[in-house]
Amino acid sequence: MWNLIRTAVLLLTVITGLTGFVYPLAVTGLAQIFFPHQANGSLIRIDEHRRVSELIGQPFSDPKYFWGRPSATMPLAYNAASSAGSNLGPTNRALEEAAGDRVATLRKSDPRNRLPVPVDLVTTSGSGLDPHISPAAALYQVPRVARARELDERIVSALVRRSVCDRQLGLFGEPTVHVLRLNMALDALR
Repeated sequence: MWNLIRTAVLLLTVITGLTGFVYPLAVTGLAQIFFPHQANGSLIRIDEHRRVSELIGQPFSDPKYFWGRPSATMPLAYNAASSAGSNLGPTNRALEEAAGDRVATLRKSDPRNRLPVPVDLVTTSGSGLDPHISPAAALYQVPRVARARELDERIVSALVRRSVCDRQLGLFGEPTVHVLRLNMALDALR
């Protein structure tokens, strides 16, 4: 009986050491060697004091910037500590009202723009943290951003087209525009 208990305790200690300490340290070390940017949170330096993760959307509301997808996180937008979708189904009245309010906000921010509002500007992503929008959503915002910055729309539109990230491996997903990187490139124009 004591042999079985001793064997079980020894096996538990060895497995715990391997899976709880050795393996995580090895994976962390390899990640730091081969993928340091990703292993450290994919941080982008905005200025000497601020860094943000390129994996998490940022709130932009100034008309001179491109706006990302709405965030479903509470109590703050793009709060990575409370990542969640809205859990509202397509027939839910609250989802319809929220999308309608967002369309009204977009129309109010750019009354001259009569194009159809792209769906990703009025609906949240599954995580509520998506840093990307579709090229159509970025192009929809070009007139507002160009006017607010007193730039030619063709220049801003060309910047959007250069900022489009193609499908992964040319097959997976849809083309996207990283909102933070686009806004940083916009700031660099001046």
